[in-house]
Amino acid sequence: MNKMEKALNELGTMDELAVRDSPVHRLHPAAKLLAAAAYIVTVMSFHKYALSSLVPMLLWPVLLFQISGIPVRTCFYKLRIVLPLVMAVGLFNPFFDRAVLFRIGSVPVSGGVISMLTLMLKGVLCLMASFLLVASTPFDRICAALRSLHVPGMIVTLLLLTYRYVGVMTEELAVMTNAYHLRAPGQKGIQVSAWGSFLGQLLLRSMDRAQELYSSMLLRGYDREFRYAAPPRFALRDALYLVCSIAFFLLLRFVNVSGLLGQLFVR
Repeated sequence: MNKMEKALNELGTMDELAVRDSPVHRLHPAAKLLAAAAYIVTVMSFHKYALSSLVPMLLWPVLLFQISGIPVRTCFYKLRIVLPLVMAVGLFNPFFDRAVLFRIGSVPVSGGVISMLTLMLKGVLCLMASFLLVASTPFDRICAALRSLHVPGMIVTLLLLTYRYVGVMTEELAVMTNAYHLRAPGQKGIQVSAWGSFLGQLLLRSMDRAQELYSSMLLRGYDREFRYAAPPRFALRDALYLVCSIAFFLLLRFVNVSGLLGQLFVR
């Protein structure tokens, strides 16, 4: 099994996670989408030095991971490629912000270090919320929720087709990679001299496959608007989930829970 086939399996695993049955999976897609968006906005609104105030925001995704039955380690494994890029965002902050904020014993801690850790934590929290949304909701239902929130149909269609075409393109890559290794047994990777022709063939095969898919869509009555399956009704539990989530975010945003807990333990 080559890397492309492994990637296909991981995409299939995401679809399997999204169709599980749990209290989180049964929530209305629009409620989960709005709650995730509110969470991300709240996380990003914290001050660059508010590291201690930001830490309690971990409670919401961790709690939902437990209720949904999705292991937290699965989230970090699926995001293993993106996480290092997110963690690298604030690496240069200590070099630009050298003002000492406090000391731990005799070790000075600068504002750049705190802002670096805050940025890293913000990125991790946003990725966790995004992954939780996708892992607990099929993507077509997310698109249906976007349309119900009056997001332009063209944007939603592009999102849906892009998501679906990732699997198609990965499948084409897997076929081409297998064919290449059958013609070059024992060779690791693809030689640099073959990159140009390989990418050219991938482009041509992708264009042909896209044309076939589009023709199939037209034959099935596609008129530039997808007809999504009717979503479930927005029930009372969905409204309670959304309201309670936003209230929880506002509480953590405007009340220094970490400071209050610290004062209790110090006393």
